[in-house]
Amino acid sequence: MNITEKILAKASGKTEVSPDDIINANVDLAMSHDGTSPPTIKVFEKIADKVWDPEKIVLVFDHNVPANTMGSAEFQQVVREFGKKQKIPNMYIQGEGICHQVLPEKGHVKPSTVIVGADSHTCTYGAFGAFSTGLGATDLAMVYATGQNWFKVPSSLKINVNGTLQKNVYSKDLILNIIKTLGAYGATYKSLEFHGDTIDNLSVDARMTMTNMAIECGAKNGIMVPNKQTEEYLSQRGVTDYTITKPDVDAEYEKEYDFDVNDLQPQIACPHNVDNVKDVDQVEGTHIDQAVLGSCTNGRYEDLEQAANILENHKVHEDVQLLVFPASRNIYEKAIETGIIQTLIKANAIICNPGCGPCLGAHMGVMTEDMTCISTTNRNFLGRMGSPKSYVYLSNPAVVAASAITGEITNPLNI
Repeated sequence: MNITEKILAKASGKTEVSPDDIINANVDLAMSHDGTSPPTIKVFEKIADKVWDPEKIVLVFDHNVPANTMGSAEFQQVVREFGKKQKIPNMYIQGEGICHQVLPEKGHVKPSTVIVGADSHTCTYGAFGAFSTGLGATDLAMVYATGQNWFKVPSSLKINVNGTLQKNVYSKDLILNIIKTLGAYGATYKSLEFHGDTIDNLSVDARMTMTNMAIECGAKNGIMVPNKQTEEYLSQRGVTDYTITKPDVDAEYEKEYDFDVNDLQPQIACPHNVDNVKDVDQVEGTHIDQAVLGSCTNGRYEDLEQAANILENHKVHEDVQLLVFPASRNIYEKAIETGIIQTLIKANAIICNPGCGPCLGAHMGVMTEDMTCISTTNRNFLGRMGSPKSYVYLSNPAVVAASAITGEITNPLNI
């Protein structure tokens, strides 16, 4: 069996599972945020009085924090009351950051566990060797009530990545290139299992970027064997009681893909699909009005550092606003301590509180028609960041920084 099959077999009390098997798995951790908790709670209250285990539920405010409308304020009040009633201890509702950053930071994520969340990018935790996937509100309500969920065991695609990433080329470029190759629907309800020396050498931040975007080619989950850096990350957060799941030598996959990154260039996902990916040189010179650095994909410390290295001794173009959203309060604090935030401020970037920001077109940085944005976020769908007549390009943090300086999409090598 491969990694996902082994984890799901154990979670469902079976010695072996195969693709398309229907199983009932025990869930180790469940999460919802300020946008998805209220509909989850509404369904839950129709079927149960008490959650199955308050210690295994995490509630986070990140999508509209602080509340920007009456509606979002009401949503958050529903969650506060639910958390108190159910005596849920793990509530991050004071601006701690984006759920997919906060959960690993706070030590909630463990290898070989089953994690579900009412957010499609819950697949992020696969970077730690967990089977992690997003659910709808109704399914998550059942998890809150029972601690279990049914799954169809996904078939797996083995993604082998080898080579050395060149200057200003990062894991964001790698995952965009993979999505380009597979297509937006090419991995629908499949598991992406990442292997190869490139993956083994990636930092924890970079690995999270990879698994975060597995959903963008339709995957049920993305997963990796934890490397040494991942184990150190877990140890620093007091996470020691876990096992690491590796695939069998003769593990079966539906298909294997091989990627050589030695010559990979910065990649740009062009409007309005994440698989509409081109080398940066093909779109260089495209005018932009806004640049966004942040999100659950690229709002980590490493990402802020990459952008700051480009912006040092430069100013954001007078026609552009550069919005910076650290993925968590901890990242924000570290970036202040090391001078990164000061560098960004001196470049005339607008530093915003940790959270999802304009990624979903709901909070700060929402665009009107005919505006164009270059962003480190994960989606560029029509109307994703505001008006359906606006345009979103996706890139790595260095490209966002370089483009903010020139006012047009720019290869960082040209700064």
